[in-house]
Amino acid sequence: MADPISVDIPHKLGLAGARARIEKGVGKLASFIPGASVTEHRWDGDILLFTVEAMGQRVASRVEVLENRIRASFDLPPMLHLFAGKIREKLAKDGPKLLE
Repeated sequence: MADPISVDIPHKLGLAGARARIEKGVGKLASFIPGASVTEHRWDGDILLFTVEAMGQRVASRVEVLENRIRASFDLPPMLHLFAGKIREKLAKDGPKLLE
């Protein structure tokens, strides 16, 4: 499997504020992969672990909430890794909207 794609998104919400915003918008997390949906999610401390399904593929994903940034990571299967650049761009551009 190829390396996961990751993007850091800065914020000024603090740990609790950022976590609350992520929890509120968990359904939006799939929007970074075309045609995807979040099929399961759970918190492990300040890390949101979730699965995104798209094009018959399962993508193990995580959002690590830190005091001044979040790190979103997607472990793309080979078929979806073709879209890694586009997904990374969309994360960088639209990721901050998860914290609004």
